[in-house]
Amino acid sequence: MSAIEQFKGKQGLRRLINALGYSRDGLASAWRHEAAFREEVMLALVTVPLGLWLGHGGVEKALLVGVILLVLVVELLNSAVEAVVDRVSDEHHELSKRAKDIGSAAVLLTLAIAAAVWGLILVPRFV
Repeated sequence: MSAIEQFKGKQGLRRLINALGYSRDGLASAWRHEAAFREEVMLALVTVPLGLWLGHGGVEKALLVGVILLVLVVELLNSAVEAVVDRVSDEHHELSKRAKDIGSAAVLLTLAIAAAVWGLILVPRFV
């Protein structure tokens, strides 16, 4: 039985426990190896409580917090793409560059969405 096969057949509570462990490992790996992820976590540690405090009502709070968490999700996906590309080959290839650039663009757009949501919700209150 291969290493992959031994985990594929798990069900129920064992599968959930395994999945939580893999997720913990992924977060730890991103924290250890990805400076951008660490920076965005620090940003989230400031902005999530701020969003909960500044948001009026559940919808605003959910938007202010949700877009910050979305930045973390997209950064994790970008880091995963980069790790796979680096694993496949360390030589320069146009498709590898394209994959990494597209992942980076996804993070940039997510940051722009977060800034727009925060601006659209908060700026009118202070103008």
